[in-house]
Amino acid sequence: MTKDIPAPFIGLKTEIKPEWIDFNGHFNAGYYFVVFDDAVTDWTRFVGLGDDFRAANNVTTFSVEGHITFERELQLGDPIEVRTQLLGWDAKRFHYIHFMHHATEGWLAATNELMSMHISTKTRRSAPMAPEVQTRLAAIEAAHAALPVPPQVGRVIGLKAGRP
Repeated sequence: MTKDIPAPFIGLKTEIKPEWIDFNGHFNAGYYFVVFDDAVTDWTRFVGLGDDFRAANNVTTFSVEGHITFERELQLGDPIEVRTQLLGWDAKRFHYIHFMHHATEGWLAATNELMSMHISTKTRRSAPMAPEVQTRLAAIEAAHAALPVPPQVGRVIGLKAGRP
């Protein structure tokens, strides 16, 4: 691990709120998206694309593809934290995965694999990231290189051919 870069990055910490509970008495699937989306904010700040930088440079990021896996049930009041691992990047995109963990017991509740695109807010088109952001991503990539590629990365939804 590079000295100042955690591997994985630990960002959002919260607990499951009453309004997030569904008729089954557990964390509703739609709110996983909400929590993971909130975690993107912490992650983009960490990579150097915080609010002030985006405003000053007329840039932002858009999620262009994502996949969630539901690993274990969460319930009202459960404390959670979201950890993030950089999987790869180029001048205009970064690929990463969030892990939602029970914050005190440590088990994995869900994952969210994402591809984000760097966007010019002037043109609403993809644009290369600033050199300082690319340098930061390279440092994060080096720190995260020792982490294993999670089994949830690159999964495809589908049924195998044939039915019993």
